[in-house]
Amino acid sequence: MQIIVLSDTHMPRMAKQFPEAIVKDLEVADLIIHAGDWQTIEMWKQLTNFGKVIGVTGNTDSPELKTALKDRELISINGYNIGITHGHGKGSSTEKRALKAFADEPVDCIIFGHSHIPMKKLINGKILFNPGSATDKRRQPKFSYGKISLDSSPVFEHIFYENKQ
Repeated sequence: MQIIVLSDTHMPRMAKQFPEAIVKDLEVADLIIHAGDWQTIEMWKQLTNFGKVIGVTGNTDSPELKTALKDRELISINGYNIGITHGHGKGSSTEKRALKAFADEPVDCIIFGHSHIPMKKLINGKILFNPGSATDKRRQPKFSYGKISLDSSPVFEHIFYENKQ
């Protein structure tokens, strides 16, 4: 199973369409996960044209999106439990808020966004994975998104590229 992981796309403000650099991966993905800050429901609909999408809302998302999606999801794929949250809120760090969102859940991995900083870290037996942003890199040197392969054993990777279009 090949999963593409996005967050913080901030579309259409930061891009009108998904960057060419990621379209090929979106077209062949078995699942697309978006960890919030899409901004509009039209971007969610555009992403669903590529395939199955599971996503959560972030702090900049429209009221329409917040009605359509939850602020956290827990999914199981072949017995591998993935928690999805945006990670925004008050107090503590984004990473700690993501961990707290699933503190009482049996998760193997937590996918989150908000910081726009790509990260993969193992904490207390859980993988914390932030894909960064494919359209709004902020102070990061490159745009990024994530890929997860759940074939035999989970493989998490970041894909980095220079130009969003």
